Amino acid sequence: MKLKIMQTEKRYFTAAAVLLIILYMLAGSAVDFNLGSGFLAVPEALRWLFCNFIPDSQSVSKLPHIMNKLMETVFLSVAAATTASILALLFALAGSGVTRRNLLLGTVARIIASISRNVPDSVWAMILLLSFGQNILTGFFTLFFVTFGTLTRAFIETIDETSSTTVEALTACGASWWQVVSQGVIPDNIGEIVSWILYEIEVNIRSSTLVGMLTGTGIGFLFDLYYKSMRYSSAGLIILLIAAVTLIIETTSNAIRRRIL
Repeated sequence: MKLKIMQTEKRYFTAAAVLLIILYMLAGSAVDFNLGSGFLAVPEALRWLFCNFIPDSQSVSKLPHIMNKLMETVFLSVAAATTASILALLFALAGSGVTRRNLLLGTVARIIASISRNVPDSVWAMILLLSFGQNILTGFFTLFFVTFGTLTRAFIETIDETSSTTVEALTACGASWWQVVSQGVIPDNIGEIVSWILYEIEVNIRSSTLVGMLTGTGIGFLFDLYYKSMRYSSAGLIILLIAAVTLIIETTSNAIRRRIL
């Protein structure tokens, strides 16, 4: 019996592998992509990258200005994530099956969050650029809308996993809706909620580079400026600093998550 199950699983695995290969071949043919040519181009691409993007003395002299823009980007990412998390938690409480008080309101909350989440940040940046122009407010709202949608979805799923025993016990004791939320739902899920907020801060720092290129703000704008003016060593320094800051934020976030969880 066990052998028969293993043979069935093997057939399913083989069929799935063949299907993936066929899909890859069809997709590659449709977009005229050749994997072999791509791999052959890698050595030359790496050579050009290391020859042009290595920081030099001229790029290091711009370090104070680069750091100023980088810190602006980090603070913008943190502000967008923390502000969006407050609104996302309210929408999650309205949309979760555990804490929902009105079906229509809950459905509207889910729809708004879904729209906000599924519109890419680059599209939000272009839309908001027409309304607010090239300034830091455009970058903030771009990160805010995407973060809000993502956190609302994550918070709803987190709250839905709340122990029903806790909610039922508080309700049986005569607790109000707000008391159930503040004394039961949020304390039970505070670790996951904080973890998601920290994760979104990391994501925002990475995304803010592209957003800055589109909105003309922060480190993304500076990178775009150096790249288009062919000052590749300065652009390379920006890449290294972004990677370093992201690594520091990720390490700090992981340490906080371990302490909370």
